[in-house]
Amino acid sequence: MDLEVQEVPAAQCTGGHHPAQEGEVFNMRYQALCKLGCGAFATVWLCQDMRRKKHVAVKVLKSREGFAEAAQDEVALLRCVSSMKKKDRAGENIVCLLDDFRMIGENGFHVCLVFEALGPSLRCLMGNYAAQGLPLPFVKKSLQQVLEGLQFLHKRCRIIHADIKPENVLLYGRDKNLQRLLLDMLDYGQRTDLRLKGPGGDLGSRLEESDLMSIEVKIADLGSACWTYKPFSKEIQTQPYRALEVLLGLDYGTPADIWSTGCLAFEMATGERLFDPQAGKYFSRDDDHVARIIELLGRIPPQIAFSWKKSTKFFSRPGALLRISRLAVRGPGERAGQVSPCP
Repeated sequence: MDLEVQEVPAAQCTGGHHPAQEGEVFNMRYQALCKLGCGAFATVWLCQDMRRKKHVAVKVLKSREGFAEAAQDEVALLRCVSSMKKKDRAGENIVCLLDDFRMIGENGFHVCLVFEALGPSLRCLMGNYAAQGLPLPFVKKSLQQVLEGLQFLHKRCRIIHADIKPENVLLYGRDKNLQRLLLDMLDYGQRTDLRLKGPGGDLGSRLEESDLMSIEVKIADLGSACWTYKPFSKEIQTQPYRALEVLLGLDYGTPADIWSTGCLAFEMATGERLFDPQAGKYFSRDDDHVARIIELLGRIPPQIAFSWKKSTKFFSRPGALLRISRLAVRGPGERAGQVSPCP
């Protein structure tokens, strides 16, 4: 479709988000129903595909030039996934790209990605079981699907997801009625929490506790992903799920996704983060993160700790942490170390 370039008033935010409104039609096909979320790089809208008469999710990236380039990388990764799905059913555990296009808005050109519409994220569901964690049968079933999806990405597609976390695992139902109900959860406004009927749930919800084992999951958001043979960035992953090799600035590969999945598994089962690092007066959040890993898993082997030329950011030559001392073996989430000022 030919796009007519219009003058952008100075007062508007060139390079920013597209100020979409409910009812707006993207690319003469996708009618915006409600905003599902807004992040640093994009907004996501639940839309009606007027051609195929079904719901889709449209991710509208910011118009800044760098975002368009990153979006092309994401499209290439997603197209690889779509191509490989024909050879391996495990690809069904990855969200499906249906279409992509560019459009002009008040703030410039925006790359838009169209995905199948799924339900809320795993984070929303976990909010319902915050104190005790999700039921273990559901945890096992969901993790199996996540791991099958990661094996597909790693082996078939040679892709590192690089941001496995509850927000990037989406719920869906193979049963049409259940999927419609999950979509309704998105359409009713507050998508930060998904409440279930039954023990520990919100009696005002329409989703039954017995439906839980019928819910399946898919890995979403390849916006931070990269090829196994071509990392795009040294800094990947959301902090609590960040692998040790990434924290230390070492080369990383597909095991970084497995580390994140381990953190995800613990959080699903217990309702608590395995690592929740915090900055202190004399140490950074990264310092605290490395300290928590040592407290839980033991001393980092010197050949790993000192395999990076900048390892002195965290360690003294004997292998001790520079800014945190007297580490103790404690349970996940507990802060045991004593802090010492920087020398």
